[in-house]
Amino acid sequence: MESSVSVEEQEAISALPSGSALLVVRRGPNTGARFLLDADVTTVGRHPDADIFLDDVTVSRRHAEFLRHGRAFEVKDLGSLNGTYFDGTRIDSALLSDGAEVQVGKFRLTFYASRRDLSQLASE
Repeated sequence: MESSVSVEEQEAISALPSGSALLVVRRGPNTGARFLLDADVTTVGRHPDADIFLDDVTVSRRHAEFLRHGRAFEVKDLGSLNGTYFDGTRIDSALLSDGAEVQVGKFRLTFYASRRDLSQLASE
């Protein structure tokens, strides 16, 4: 795991159950905040009803969503004004890999897959 991951974050990532993932805010407001992805659809936006509420004018009310497909996760932009970026490239949707960076407005989030899922995928 990269050196910018704190011991507490390493423990949280190691404890993730199969079929889940973790987003950690690396830049922007709420740096250090963690969000668990454990549903088939997790919405992100400035709307108070969003599953992940990011309160900044650079984030659309309904900005993006994270979709779970078995053990894999996809990020999908919902037509946001400022776009959603995956490893620095603006995307409509992208499959996420462990350690990938997703940018939503001025928030930069790092995606961490369940270690259980990664070890199962490696042994397949």
